[in-house]
Amino acid sequence: MRILNADGLCSHGNVAGRKHMVEILEAGLQAADPYHNVRKLMRVEDGCLRIGHPLFEPGGSPRTGEEVFDLNRVGKIYVVGAAKGVQYGAKAIEDVLGDRLSGGHVIAKHGDEPLLERIGVTYGAHPVPDEGCVRGCQEILKILDAVKPEDLVITIVGNGVSALLTLPVEGVSLEDVRQITYMMQIEKGAPTEDLNPVRNHLDQMKGGQISRRLRHVRAIHLLMFDANDFIYPRDIPRSARYGYYHLMHRNLWLHTLPDFTTFQDAVAMLKKWGVWERTPEAARRYLLTAGPERETVKCAEFEQWNHRIYGVMPKELGVLAAAAAKAAELGYTPHILSRFLQAEASQAGYTIADIAKTVERDGTPFEPPCALLSSGELLVTVGTERGVGGRNQEFALAAARRIRGSAGIVVGAVDTDGTDGPGGQFWAGERAVPCLGGGLVDGQTALEAEAAGIDLHAALSHHDTSAALWALNCGVHISQNISLGDLDVMLIQKQD
Repeated sequence: MRILNADGLCSHGNVAGRKHMVEILEAGLQAADPYHNVRKLMRVEDGCLRIGHPLFEPGGSPRTGEEVFDLNRVGKIYVVGAAKGVQYGAKAIEDVLGDRLSGGHVIAKHGDEPLLERIGVTYGAHPVPDEGCVRGCQEILKILDAVKPEDLVITIVGNGVSALLTLPVEGVSLEDVRQITYMMQIEKGAPTEDLNPVRNHLDQMKGGQISRRLRHVRAIHLLMFDANDFIYPRDIPRSARYGYYHLMHRNLWLHTLPDFTTFQDAVAMLKKWGVWERTPEAARRYLLTAGPERETVKCAEFEQWNHRIYGVMPKELGVLAAAAAKAAELGYTPHILSRFLQAEASQAGYTIADIAKTVERDGTPFEPPCALLSSGELLVTVGTERGVGGRNQEFALAAARRIRGSAGIVVGAVDTDGTDGPGGQFWAGERAVPCLGGGLVDGQTALEAEAAGIDLHAALSHHDTSAALWALNCGVHISQNISLGDLDVMLIQKQD
């Protein structure tokens, strides 16, 4: 079980509904594990390493089919990468190649369990990077600088890479990057697509610059993500709406691939979020004066290299599919509301809870028993508050307030990486509460909070949700793995 406190979560309130919710969340969390998919992608057979599977190829890729490497002719084989849960993908490669793997280095998030034997690991902070991120990048650079044309390099990236893969450009300090990240992502609630143009252009590794260092060797880029699951701009012709096109022309966060943003975009985003004047002088100067040779990798450059891309977490094997299947197995008709939900977490919780109440009372727009599922990346605009919590915790607590007294609604919300938001990184003083992965509430939760003297409104206002949820036995404690976004579920049971 990835949920570590299932018994406590199911010990009160709507016990039957809570047990079902734990099973559904657990099914989704188990699907957020790249190990078995990497083993499907790669195998050693007759002295050759074979890499390929049609399920993992980006749609529209100019190269398809297996890549075959004669292990008697390939030089050294290395693995490098960074992501939340990156070790699970790297461990699969270790198990496939055994002694034929020469080594490598990956950057994992603090709190991940050590798994690797042949590949080095450095632990770094997320979402605000720390010295561990820099040390990990320096270890990766040592390997990249030593690679020869006959070698093979396998890279692994996924959610979390934008923080963990941090090596600031010369003249810009780590503290400068930390300050910018905190201002934009935590104080202002800026989404990744607005923060990354800035981070990409203040870094030596992001925006495809790892791959630029591998331009003379064969490389396999593994994405712990679905390479075909994107929202396409309306101006993209339907014939070009393939995963490969998006990865080449619209990517800004999978840092082994091209980056479509520019220095001008970085400046524009800092001004958009009202932090340009607060941005450290060294960073502003670099963004304004860096020459074109410092620009991140673009599609035309990347496509000159002998590199292949595979997305090892297709939605057919993903979190929502697994959670929906488990809900159906338990007797709830699943309805996927959104795979791209991006909104303030508490407002999303209120809104979807209102929909659940309508379903419970009126049987519309869906008939109970049913499950309303969504995924994406919720947002929390923290401002100057210093509470400890996370976006899925806020979603759950807001929903708990809205469904107060309901006999048949149960809400579960988790971050699939097991750590919901940055709360654990900024915990002040002795930690009495584990770093939570989300929340599980029902119609009794608000009543239980009132009886215990816990103010849910204050917890949400101060973004201090972890302590409240843990005290109510509603905080979900989860083991860490890769991040495939949020999993938010509302069960509406059929009432007599």
